[in-house]
Amino acid sequence: MEFSTLTVTTAGHIATVTLNRPDVRNAFNDTLIAELTGAFRALGDSPQVRVIVLAGAGPAFCAGADLNWMRRMASYAPDENRADALTLAQMMHTIWSCPRPVIAQVQGDAYAGGVGLVAVADIVIAADTAHFAISETRLGLIPATISPYVIRAMGERAARRYCLSAERFSAAQAAHCGLVHEVVPAAALDARVAELAATLSANSPEAMHACKRLLRDVAEAPIDTDLITDTANRIADIRGSAEGREGIAAFLEKRRPGWLGT
Repeated sequence: MEFSTLTVTTAGHIATVTLNRPDVRNAFNDTLIAELTGAFRALGDSPQVRVIVLAGAGPAFCAGADLNWMRRMASYAPDENRADALTLAQMMHTIWSCPRPVIAQVQGDAYAGGVGLVAVADIVIAADTAHFAISETRLGLIPATISPYVIRAMGERAARRYCLSAERFSAAQAAHCGLVHEVVPAAALDARVAELAATLSANSPEAMHACKRLLRDVAEAPIDTDLITDTANRIADIRGSAEGREGIAAFLEKRRPGWLGT
């Protein structure tokens, strides 16, 4: 695949998708949205890929929507405007629902839709110099398409504060409210993400895929008879799968599981 707004590289079982519009702080436009959606769909379907790292080129991770693109959207007819906004919403959902674990490597500031990209990732490692802002209300807008993921990531209480205030907050504050999992010195970010990606890539690909589905389905579900039965069925199914049987056998036999190769 060829891209004009991204770079996509693969090393072993780890793919890295880098937003590559540093001149506009990696802001979204229609091309980037389409390419990011296509890249995650293709990588999510690839049996060779087990982990995806989402990164940004230049000093910023992602500044949200390109204001020139937003200005153009504002002049669209209502139906065109809604269709265009839907492509952004679908991009966020594509990354959130990707069958591969997604690590956001946040080396610089993430604003507005950039916070959405942080929120849809499974694991977020940020440099201690990064800052965040859900800045839409400052522009007379609302963080609509990113709100389902932001609320899940940082909780409704924190989301109320930062979505309404549009204030800038630090990586430490982002970690405190759950938006970021780990904050490291900027010089250590690459190594920490590489270490974590390698850890994930050693896990069963089938189990990680099933685990992502499980977490998504269980997160908002009531703990009732249906959920109890469903979770019992899921563990029974994965125990009986080829990778499930191989993983248990390898552990008991004190050897590497087959998915790691020889």
